[in-house]
Amino acid sequence: MKQNRHQKIAELVEHYEIETQEELAEKLKEAGFPVTQATISRDIRQMHLSKVPTGNGRQKYVILKQENKELSDKYIRVLRDGFVSMDMAQNILVMRTFSGMAMAVAAAVDAIQFTEVVGCIAGDDTIMIAVRSVEETKTLMGKIRELMQNR
Repeated sequence: MKQNRHQKIAELVEHYEIETQEELAEKLKEAGFPVTQATISRDIRQMHLSKVPTGNGRQKYVILKQENKELSDKYIRVLRDGFVSMDMAQNILVMRTFSGMAMAVAAAVDAIQFTEVVGCIAGDDTIMIAVRSVEETKTLMGKIRELMQNR
């Protein structure tokens, strides 16, 4: 039950700008997870949720990655260096890479831990990325485009 609730919390903070514990509790209740304030507080601690500014004077919860920042930057650099293009086929994101780079880029995608990604299969210059839904495939493509723009 807790694992399912934590997964739902991760989805909610990814898709909504949730500013308070009350907002989070309400979204969880709407999703079929009746919770108390104490449970929400404990979940926030266990999941390492933190608040960040949204740019409009508000804040929202996000999950802090426990990974080393330097290591994370290296994975992003591998993704940027190997990336050629991407296209979607329903909930599968097909990513093209430079020849011989697909395995490294797929490992980078896995290490970055995009919440939308279920898993990757890599060949020589193509990666098939299984995504949870069509909508999340579009979200993932937006995140990758954003990473590519910051080259």
